[in-house]
Amino acid sequence: MRLAAVGTAAGALIAGIALPALGGAGLGFMTAVDELNLRPMDLPEPPPAEVTTVLDARGNEIVQFYEQYREAVGLDRVAEIMKTAIISIEDYRFYQHGAIDIEGTIRALAKNLQAGGVSQGGSTITQQYVKQVLFNSAETDAEKGKALEASYARKLNELRYAMGVEAKYSKDEILEKYLNIAYFGASAYGVEAAAKRFFGVGADELTLPQAATLAGAVQNPNATDPRLGREHRERLLERRNVVLDRMAELGAITEAEAAKAKAAKLGYKGMKFPGGCETSDHPYFCLYVRSEILNNPDFGPTAGARLKLLNRGGLTIRTTIDPVMQAAAERAIRKWVHPSDNPAAAEALVQPGTGAIKAMAASRVYGTDETRNEVSYNLVADAVHGGGTGFQAGSTFKTFTLINALQKGMKLDDGINAGAGYRAPGYSAFKTCKGEPIGDPNHTVTNDEGSPGWKTLQTGTWGSVNTFFMELEQRVGLCDTVKIAKSLGIHRSDGARLQEFETFTLGINEMDPVTVANAYAAIGARGKYCAPMAITRITDRDGKVTNYRPKCRQALDPEVADAAADVLSGVFTEGTMRSVGGIGRDAAGKTGTTDSYATAWFAGFTPDLAGAVSIGDPRGSQDHKLIGVTIGGRYYGSVFGASIPGPIWRDTMLAALKNVEPTPFTPVDPARFGGCGRSCRPAPPPPDTGTGDEAEGSAEDGGDRGGQDVLLGRGDD
Repeated sequence: MRLAAVGTAAGALIAGIALPALGGAGLGFMTAVDELNLRPMDLPEPPPAEVTTVLDARGNEIVQFYEQYREAVGLDRVAEIMKTAIISIEDYRFYQHGAIDIEGTIRALAKNLQAGGVSQGGSTITQQYVKQVLFNSAETDAEKGKALEASYARKLNELRYAMGVEAKYSKDEILEKYLNIAYFGASAYGVEAAAKRFFGVGADELTLPQAATLAGAVQNPNATDPRLGREHRERLLERRNVVLDRMAELGAITEAEAAKAKAAKLGYKGMKFPGGCETSDHPYFCLYVRSEILNNPDFGPTAGARLKLLNRGGLTIRTTIDPVMQAAAERAIRKWVHPSDNPAAAEALVQPGTGAIKAMAASRVYGTDETRNEVSYNLVADAVHGGGTGFQAGSTFKTFTLINALQKGMKLDDGINAGAGYRAPGYSAFKTCKGEPIGDPNHTVTNDEGSPGWKTLQTGTWGSVNTFFMELEQRVGLCDTVKIAKSLGIHRSDGARLQEFETFTLGINEMDPVTVANAYAAIGARGKYCAPMAITRITDRDGKVTNYRPKCRQALDPEVADAAADVLSGVFTEGTMRSVGGIGRDAAGKTGTTDSYATAWFAGFTPDLAGAVSIGDPRGSQDHKLIGVTIGGRYYGSVFGASIPGPIWRDTMLAALKNVEPTPFTPVDPARFGGCGRSCRPAPPPPDTGTGDEAEGSAEDGGDRGGQDVLLGRGDD
């Protein structure tokens, strides 16, 4: 009813206006008036782009994402002087005229006809709001151009939409919508963002000269953008003074108030907006969260829709990152590796039983300035989450062979007589999960510094003996070892299929710390695997809350996981981490050093927190090995898993878990895993042949080395 009445009144007003005789143009206009049929149209009003804010687990802001920096505020949060200024300069009869200011609009149309084009706007605040909505709704450049084209068709549609808007909303509601959608220049959309950008205050704190400045900027924000130099600032100052004069002319302020405000300096501060991962204190976790939104169909059917949601949706995203644990990881890395070092360290912390990522840190600064040794990709995550190809994980993969052996009934004291070198007895000694024989009887795996001898599941693991694990993998099966790794979420960082060579157990596949930490977290959770999780809750612009729960499944027999934890706990007391030491609570882990010291790792867990640390050279770990290098101000002839990654993990855990009550491991079932079964140590031979007892060696036996590139035919990482 109201829309129809508005249309009828508008038509009557137009018909009663005497227009100048303008020849053919005037006749054309009179014909157009007859055919105007001005009736209100309902304006589609998709919400304007708003800032998405990401919070840590405790509610602290991490980063903001946006296409247009805008913070929508209610009219009650806009200073009265700002409302007065914008109405005075843009539409001083805003609260007096009806649906549209017909007189002003038709006068502008007549002048446009005389000028031979659209030279005068005559737009009300309502019409300007309509134009902003149409422009912001446009998806393509062509649509944006159409929303701004100088044509009568566009102007008439604006009128129809404006009539619909005036019928739908109160004047205050229209003014609020306009102030929140208008562009003020300097990448500030909406009055709140503009107040912060220009003057470092909220919209409710604006003074008279500040309000006049913003009101003046909306007419041509690009021409008065204060970021673009002195001439632009001078134009902005001129526009401010025009607004002040107009306010005084209308009696909104006194002449004295106008003069005082005109004497004030522009006062532009150019406050920075907190946007993009490069501005975040936690850029690697920021990249992970951004990738989660952009790659997950739960957040939109297409990549474009998901990007639009992230950059325009006004979301509040609550995440898993813990500021205390994040700080612990960052401090530990800084202690051992400098940002200027060529080798880069990266660490991820994951909560067992939930998969929640509690920290992501790296030694390098995130950025694009190579002269400052910055990196522009995610050192801590896989390629799907903004990472690169990763680094070979080395002996951290021996854990999966250990689990396979325990799962197939081997006991802790079951063992194998490991030689100084290992060579597959035939091609069929190892088979891929497709049944393809992959053994290489022409290649010998060695322990480098290790010594041969009888090794049990415990001593072989503690010493990280390569030949022992090659024999063990042959016995329990390559494919089943691969399946166990996959069940714990193991996948290559670059997204390619896992390489199923006989040296799989030595860690030939490139990994990222999040993936490895999460796999070890599953062991700490007694075999309960949970997908890595970064987002716990999303609140949309309308206040609708969506909670996200861990996605978990039982990947391992809990007792098998307990036994694996028991074996791996000995790495701190009897094995390769003995010189580094434990953390004063139940903990387990595995060092990893790849072939020829290309990269080094440590992955470990408690029932409360798991973590993985890698170090390697992003320029290419095979060409730039960790031999004869200075890292963190210390010289290393060669870098092992216990040289740098192990200490980083230890220092991180000590700080991260300082105020967390220790949870003990579940004791191993002695009836199931105690002693030995079918692979007991053989009886000692006669004394003159030697018993091999002395061959148990030290904790460093085996050298913790992994990948055999000769099998892969591959180049740099």
